[in-house]
Amino acid sequence: MNQLAAAWQWILDPAHWAGPDGIPVRMWEHLWYTFAAVGIAAAIAIPIGLAIGHTGRGRALAVGSTSAARAIPTLGLITLLALMWGVGLTAPMVAFVVLAIPSILAGAYAGVDSVEPHVTDAATAMGMTGTQVLGRVEVPLALPMIWGGIRAGTLQVVATATLAAYVGSGGLGRYLFRGLKTQDYPQMLASALLVVGLAIALEAVLAFAQRVMVPRGVRERSRR
Repeated sequence: MNQLAAAWQWILDPAHWAGPDGIPVRMWEHLWYTFAAVGIAAAIAIPIGLAIGHTGRGRALAVGSTSAARAIPTLGLITLLALMWGVGLTAPMVAFVVLAIPSILAGAYAGVDSVEPHVTDAATAMGMTGTQVLGRVEVPLALPMIWGGIRAGTLQVVATATLAAYVGSGGLGRYLFRGLKTQDYPQMLASALLVVGLAIALEAVLAFAQRVMVPRGVRERSRR
């Protein structure tokens, strides 16, 4: 309990909220790493997932690859890439993208795959092409699961982005590794509390965005 109180005291200290090493700067870096990695992962995974869900081709390969990607230790991958490319942001960013892809890919192809066949058959009978069926029918109905994959990937990355500081980058992990080096345990615990608070805030924002962007009827269908 004393360590927890000391951690809160460290967070509330005005000296830790100012300057280039202040909490706002490190939190912004942490958010930037998270959004950049999730954005790149979504740009890669969503089109592939939609294609797999629409055509049914490559499903076994997608399941196997996502399972394999989840099994990769992020710290080990960052270390390997840093040995190849040197310290900096490139190695952790690639690792974060690899971490986010499985959840986003699974959400995209599972969402499209979950659309009832009679719905797509009806759209085809009305004269829609395969692309139109995907864009106008399957993707809107798959939005809840697509958003769920993005939310899961974001939470995984924001929790792991502390490792960027392991190879000389910024983010809230700076406090964690500095505290570990100097045996400043309140600073380490403060870093963990800040990351937890940031993850909770992001989850709340993404949940609200999902309610705004996904039509009510689609949400109710997803619950059923």
